[in-house]
Amino acid sequence: MRRPLEARVHAHLAQGGFQSGAELARRLGVSRSAVWKAVVSLREGGLVVHAVRNRGYRLAAPCEPLDAAKIRAALRSGVRERIRDIETAWSLESTNAALLARTDLAPGQADVLLAEYQTAGRGRRGRAWLAPPGGAICLTLAWSFREVPRDLGALALAVGVCVLRALRRRVEEPIALKWPNDLMLGDRKLAGILIEMRAESGGPTYVVIGIGINVALGAAVLERIAAAGTRATDLKSAGADPAPRNAIVAELIGEMVPGLAVFEREGLRPFVEEWKAADALRGRAVRVQTGETSARGVARGIDIGGALLVETPQGLRKFISGEVSVRPEE
Repeated sequence: MRRPLEARVHAHLAQGGFQSGAELARRLGVSRSAVWKAVVSLREGGLVVHAVRNRGYRLAAPCEPLDAAKIRAALRSGVRERIRDIETAWSLESTNAALLARTDLAPGQADVLLAEYQTAGRGRRGRAWLAPPGGAICLTLAWSFREVPRDLGALALAVGVCVLRALRRRVEEPIALKWPNDLMLGDRKLAGILIEMRAESGGPTYVVIGIGINVALGAAVLERIAAAGTRATDLKSAGADPAPRNAIVAELIGEMVPGLAVFEREGLRPFVEEWKAADALRGRAVRVQTGETSARGVARGIDIGGALLVETPQGLRKFISGEVSVRPEE
């Protein structure tokens, strides 16, 4: 399919430097007015595009467009053999929703879908996931387990360890894991995980694992996220080079695929110690919201099955789901 004009303009600008509107129009076979409208659309999506008279347009933060062929070529052979398909799209409502509709993935195989921009990207509890075109990695990996694995409810914790392993190659600052599905730099969210599944009794379990990583959001998008109630950060703010997104995606897939194979055989146990070492909540005063009820106490880590342990005035409690917020020290 022919990519929309916004995608083609973005691909040219992603090369870096100023490019004149006239030259872009000539290369793309459209009018200068059409180029301007595409730039306006990119800006409305949250992308910062500089426009300077007699010089043209330039991205505030050049980035590499997502490229399925480059991603596949960067994978180790053992991982590449397990990937049935890698697709990239300019814009989708949700990469999770698109892969959840598939039904023909063989056990032990994976499909990968990425989008530069999601119009209905979601986090936990239906929250919107905000990211400008090219400013994030919006990736979903679909995987089929031959049968329901042990510790399935703790899959997000194992995935968190896999994502942590990949991002540590890029970020020198310590990255923490916040139960159950966030990666943090200090008190700011760097990445999130959303898992959805379709299971049959005694049969295959199909999961889609959505991973959103903030790469170079820009000040305006970070402010919008803060206004919605989340303190966020990105790889660029952490000192990482935001440009080589295809290499970062390949590193993520390279950790995820063998990690899922291990999880299928052994459950959460092989991941527990790494998770505990990066625990963002341990020893902190927290509030856990489960449905209409909440509990307050001090986080004491996780158990072998991935449940959050909280020391409350009524004793030690286990939570297998819930929304956790850190309370100011009292």
